[in-house]
Amino acid sequence: MNKLTIIGNLTKDPELRTTTGGVSVCDFTVAVNRRKKIEGQPEADFFRVSAWRQLGENCAKFLGKGSKVSVVGPVSVRTYQSNEETRASLEVVAEDV
Repeated sequence: MNKLTIIGNLTKDPELRTTTGGVSVCDFTVAVNRRKKIEGQPEADFFRVSAWRQLGENCAKFLGKGSKVSVVGPVSVRTYQSNEETRASLEVVAEDV
C-alpha cells in the first residue's frame, strides 16, 4: 500500500485551476522539516501536492503561505532535467488535508 502522511508548512499560496473537463484541482508545496540540522539551519523536504474537486476548492479557500497542514495520500516520484542535471520531485495526490 502506498500512503504517505506528512505534516509541514505551505511554501506559497495554493493555486486553484480548472481542467478542460471542468474539474477543480489545487496545487501547493509543503515543506517538511527534518530532525537533524546543518549549522543550525533545519533541513527540509519539499512535496508537491495536488488536491482534486471539493477538497482542492477547500484548500484554496482556507490555506495560505505558511499554513501548517497535514496531508495524507499516495506519493510518487517524477524525474526531470534541469540545467543538464537529473532532478526528482516528490508528488502527493491528497486524499485528506
